[in-house]
Amino acid sequence: MAKTKQKTHKASSKVLTKKKNGTLTYKKGNGNHKTNKDSSKQVRQRRNKGILGKGEASRLKSVI
Repeated sequence: MAKTKQKTHKASSKVLTKKKNGTLTYKKGNGNHKTNKDSSKQVRQRRNKGILGKGEASRLKSVI
């Protein structure tokens, strides 16, 4: 009998992407519409990908 494998956590895999160097990135929220109340700096910074912290990344790498 083969050992059972851990299933991919589908919600996490749709949000996070694993890069070649092992870091996990995600798209920042609140940047699609109704951005006139925000400064242009805030809107510009939300276009870039966010990088997950080292502690959370080590915990979530196994489920993706």
